[in-house]
Amino acid sequence: MTATDTGKSGPVMLIDIPTLAQQLNVTERFIRRLINERRIPYLKIGKFIRFHPNDVATWVAARRIET
Repeated sequence: MTATDTGKSGPVMLIDIPTLAQQLNVTERFIRRLINERRIPYLKIGKFIRFHPNDVATWVAARRIET
């Protein structure tokens, strides 16, 4: 996690693929497949793929299945 995003509330650490995979308890391959299929929001900074924590939280919340 090297890139930052400066917002009104201060800098936000962007998440890389291995960190996101660990947070979601899935494999890196699964995250890469989501990226390839454009099923998850991501940022492309040069050759690097990063995720904004708010985008990930919104994406996860949208997939919640209510009982």
